[in-house]
Amino acid sequence: MSTHNGIMLYDFLAVQGGAEKLTLTLLNSLPEVPLCCAYRNQSIFPDPVLPKAGFLDLKVASNIPPWRLLKVMWAFEKKTTFLNSYDWVLFSGVYAPLAVRNHPAGRNLLYCHTIPRFAYDLKDYYMSLVPLLVRPAFYGLIRLVRHRYQRALADMDVIIVNSRNVKNRLEKYLKRPSVVIHPPVDTDRFCWIGQKDYYVSLARLENFKRVDLIVKAFRQMPEKKMVVTSSGSELAHLRQLAGDAPNIQFTGWQTEEQLKQWIGQAIAAVYIPMDEDFGISPVEAMAAGKPVIGVAEGGLLETVAPDQTGVLLEPPPTVNAIKAAVCSLTPQRALGMRSACEVRAKLFTREIFLEKMHAMISGR
Repeated sequence: MSTHNGIMLYDFLAVQGGAEKLTLTLLNSLPEVPLCCAYRNQSIFPDPVLPKAGFLDLKVASNIPPWRLLKVMWAFEKKTTFLNSYDWVLFSGVYAPLAVRNHPAGRNLLYCHTIPRFAYDLKDYYMSLVPLLVRPAFYGLIRLVRHRYQRALADMDVIIVNSRNVKNRLEKYLKRPSVVIHPPVDTDRFCWIGQKDYYVSLARLENFKRVDLIVKAFRQMPEKKMVVTSSGSELAHLRQLAGDAPNIQFTGWQTEEQLKQWIGQAIAAVYIPMDEDFGISPVEAMAAGKPVIGVAEGGLLETVAPDQTGVLLEPPPTVNAIKAAVCSLTPQRALGMRSACEVRAKLFTREIFLEKMHAMISGR
């Protein structure tokens, strides 16, 4: 099958995350393939970065998360009858796969970044965040999402996952086999520039990324500097947590060139999210010759080689464990890991990803 006459569907373009980078990287290599999304943040994803073959915005954004989720699900199920005119469809994300019902003939492929975790492995965690009076409604939402998601996956011809970690989740919770194709990392863009006197945090500022533990650790190490090169819903809380600590700096979202500079001149990266699906940021750090202080769970088990390209903490990570790891990963020790980091990052290049994805789409 040719890679022509296909279309890609992705949940929504709202933040500059790994899944968004993957989607646009793949589409840039498929110049005749358009993209359909539930909605986009135009300030983050302006017209010039969108696929030249076309972009269809279903325009179902909402500021109320549960209502937004329902609107997105409805849009993919009801507003994608145009899929019948394509030979193949690649679904990317959690909710876009619900549109598969509108493509009964032809080839259906899913690139699964993760399952809807609030409905499966992190159900208890998310339920604990919901007020008691709202929990029955939240449970109803979980049942709805599970039913729709499982039905959609049953109609996929091929399921591709971004890591062995996600592959294991699919097998455990949905009994579905899958093929691992790691996400593309632009390893040529990140490079060694030098070594200044700071460590860098690359994770988006959300509670499940556990950046609060990093901030607490560096508050207790005034002689060590931390630069947090991102933003997110936890920014105000983390700023408050850092207080007036002069050794902790928040930069907000950075341009690609600024991020390249921050990573390329750091001592090491600190990245300790909760059971990360894959995690592109640690690979970007290693591409720049920078080791990673991570956590021994999720995708980091596939990317970071302990004591060779970084340090992996036992889960769940603690403030004291982070402090010990930072103190052990001295500038001199980090320099000694530079070569191994650069070699390791080459396992996850954009070229490897595109070669495997093009073969999968064409059915080779």
